[in-house]
Amino acid sequence: MSFVDLKDICVSYDGKTNVLESLNLSVENGEFVSLLGPSGCGKSTTLRVIAGLMDSNSGKLIVDGEDVTKIPVHKRNFGMVFQSYALFPHLTIFENVAFGLKLRKMDKEVIEKKVTEILNIVDLVELRDRYPKQLSGGQRQRIALARALVIEPKLLLLDEPLSNLDAKLRVSMRTEIKRIQKELGITTIFVTHDQEECFSISDKVAIMNAGVIEQFDTPENIYVNPSTEFVARFTGFENFIELEEKNNGLYESKDGSLFKINNIPEGDKSLGTIRPSDIIILEEDIKNSNTLKGKIKIRTFLGENYQYHVETELGEFYVNWSSNKIYNPKDPVTLYFPENKMVLV
Repeated sequence: MSFVDLKDICVSYDGKTNVLESLNLSVENGEFVSLLGPSGCGKSTTLRVIAGLMDSNSGKLIVDGEDVTKIPVHKRNFGMVFQSYALFPHLTIFENVAFGLKLRKMDKEVIEKKVTEILNIVDLVELRDRYPKQLSGGQRQRIALARALVIEPKLLLLDEPLSNLDAKLRVSMRTEIKRIQKELGITTIFVTHDQEECFSISDKVAIMNAGVIEQFDTPENIYVNPSTEFVARFTGFENFIELEEKNNGLYESKDGSLFKINNIPEGDKSLGTIRPSDIIILEEDIKNSNTLKGKIKIRTFLGENYQYHVETELGEFYVNWSSNKIYNPKDPVTLYFPENKMVLV
């Protein structure tokens, strides 16, 4: 059995429309798992159900072999960090971090030891006597994390804790969160809408859409082999071709063009897709498998390269191309779709 098991969780606010639809998720001990998806997909609702802040209409939540579905939030011993941090402005940093331990009526000596240890881990022990208003956003975020960790929770829950930080600080803080999580070996579930942030620190990612998990896998596998059209579009695939299988690994489009595809997934999947950065613009006008002729429609400068909108008989394709040769609108081109870069969803 996994450390955390959500089994057939359903949540409905109005009794008619399910926000979560028979959701199942298993998290191993010590894993860092992220819930990723667009606004309204159900990721924060899932976290709130796990935390005990919201009841599910049906289903079970098992943590460390114990059914905690009906256990109230204050008895679950989970650490939580939310977007707002929710630090007490009238308490010092030490007092903020010690708050949960004092509620548990621990001895002063034990509290002093535990708080000092966790402040050392988040590298803020020298600021213990300051107040939240005297800290930067990144420092407040680390204090909120320390407060959640000092109670030695079974499970750490993070609900978009970096969204209030500027871009540069977000990068450094996500690295810091990953370091602390691995150092302590604590099982963590992290909610975010930021794909780069999520993929950079997660052991596994659950891509959510309309209350269901469309794919649960490592960031690498999701990035390379999305299992559905939604996951593909959400993770940056913008070019799609309807295909019909001719034989193993060879597919035909509606205009008769042939495409070889190396990675053939299980199941009946007939929509080919490829990232804009994986399409190659050929110098030569050739007709071969995995090629399409077209004309440049729009050119957009992206900094390191150009994005071209290319019109073909199969529709419009997006191509990110960094060649020294710059193409102009109406220029004829031949697009090559590498067979090891195409994916079926």
